[in-house]
Amino acid sequence: MLSGIKIKYCVIAVFSSAFLAFGLYQVHSVSGVTEGGVLGATLLLEQWFDISPSISGFLLSVLCYLVGWKLLGKSFLIYSLVSAAGFSLGYRICEQFDPLWPELADLPLLASFAGALFVGIGAGICVRIGGAPSGDDALAMSISHLTHIKIQWVYFMCDVAVILLSMTYIPASRIAYSLLTVVLSGQMIGLVQKIKLPKNDRNDI
Repeated sequence: MLSGIKIKYCVIAVFSSAFLAFGLYQVHSVSGVTEGGVLGATLLLEQWFDISPSISGFLLSVLCYLVGWKLLGKSFLIYSLVSAAGFSLGYRICEQFDPLWPELADLPLLASFAGALFVGIGAGICVRIGGAPSGDDALAMSISHLTHIKIQWVYFMCDVAVILLSMTYIPASRIAYSLLTVVLSGQMIGLVQKIKLPKNDRNDI
């Protein structure tokens, strides 16, 4: 432990955010089923300006982390930066290979459930240990902290705004699937938050 920062949490943050990046690349980027928040915004910027999510995701996240820093403390910022780095590195590695399941482009319902699984578990674990792999996670944590609204509903409100913008490149028929995946992933993140930590770890989060 260094100034309250646990190495094991940093390792968890890297692998869970890389798991999230794997899902975003393998499912969302090939299926036309998008995510909301910063994750969806990175795909939006990729479509509009050909900016890789490995770059835009990190920059957007850092901006949002500045919002959460004052409210959630130093450990939040450090875990979040580690998570963001893990996401960017994970996505950059994924980009070196062809998608494993290109057929998901024709299976939007399956992509909705698969995408929610990757996002819910990957982001949920990062948030549970006190970090945020992307800016929308940081923003959702901050808003939930201030308003005491359950974090899954904060996610939903933020996600809808990005999904509406995503209609500029996603067919309207796919928007319903995108709404489904953000609802499912938000609820899954909420479930992961209920996982109990060991007693000696609880005061650190």
